[in-house]
Amino acid sequence: MSYKQHYQHFLKQHPETLHCSPHSHHYWPDVTRAAQLAYWDDSAKGVDHKWDMIFGERLPRVQKLLAELLDHPAPEQFVFANNTHELLYRVISCFDPAQPLRILTSDGEFHSFSRQVRRLEERANVDVVRVSCEPCATFAERWQQAVQQQSFDLIFCSQVFFNSGVVAPWVGTWLELVPEATQVIIDGYHGCGALPTSLHDVAGRIFYVAGAYKYLQAGEGCCFMSVPKGTALRPEYTGWFADFANLAKPQQTHVEYASDGMRFAGATMDFTALYRLEAVLQWWRNDGITVATIHQYVQQLQANFLAVVDELEHPLLNRAALLVDDLAEHGHFLTFELPSAAEVATLAQQLQHGGVETDYRGKRLRFGFALYHDASDYQRLKKALS
Repeated sequence: MSYKQHYQHFLKQHPETLHCSPHSHHYWPDVTRAAQLAYWDDSAKGVDHKWDMIFGERLPRVQKLLAELLDHPAPEQFVFANNTHELLYRVISCFDPAQPLRILTSDGEFHSFSRQVRRLEERANVDVVRVSCEPCATFAERWQQAVQQQSFDLIFCSQVFFNSGVVAPWVGTWLELVPEATQVIIDGYHGCGALPTSLHDVAGRIFYVAGAYKYLQAGEGCCFMSVPKGTALRPEYTGWFADFANLAKPQQTHVEYASDGMRFAGATMDFTALYRLEAVLQWWRNDGITVATIHQYVQQLQANFLAVVDELEHPLLNRAALLVDDLAEHGHFLTFELPSAAEVATLAQQLQHGGVETDYRGKRLRFGFALYHDASDYQRLKKALS
């Protein structure tokens, strides 16, 4: 089965290109174009009153669709922001800066978190423990040991590591080792919409952050976080959306918060991306496209891709260079580690000149896979590398 017919606007703009970096910027399906215009029309119709429509109709619909996608029991616990950094820093701002802050994380987290934490470490009372992602085969064991070695205020770990595509041990396998007082954030950006994910059993205990830029295919500007129900945390970094329902009431000295996930909301934002996300999720729902369906399709594409790589017998791009040679342990991109960053840059440039878009970081070259690929597309590798 081919899904290319759903991506004609983007594909027609790049007829001679095989886009192998959807883990970075995913092509948008055609349904998002009408959604973009719908936000404009709703703004023209509602003007100031558009907020009533967004908060009363659009946002609850997307919350429900996300809850279905992620098997989350409480749709009202999803909150939205322009980016995940904004959301994770709201959680961090719940901690008293005058008190010690102990954080457990890995050395493979995306910049939204890793940069922020490095800056926090400039405070004398912030202590960060980082577990090395490699060797990958022993990470789960070493991670569980770290969880138990000392108490932490905050634990942050990816669902799928952004720089390798390797799947991290699911939070449900180690959450029982974490004290109730510890806040847990899972970065689901490279897992949401790619790997079948159920938050049902952990929803009341963890924060799960993700967004629409990658596998949810709706572009930048719509990130979200599921918030544990009943949490009493009070983010210092807060905005007027965080108590939207009570804005008309007298504002007391004590800052109040919504009783649901919106307590972690910020302030005025452009909700165009929310409309696009709704369009994608509704398309999947209408056509019976599940994340399991997408994942199975992509895993077959990955197998087809590797078969072409085997045929190439390339001195650098080969199975021996795969960071992890096991499709069951990957998200929706594969990472090849070459001897040097210079060789990676040269190879990526050669691929680009041959019409194959990839991306790379240091010595690692990454190839991503998407619904707008067909198995036959990977024959382009032979032309690019001949």
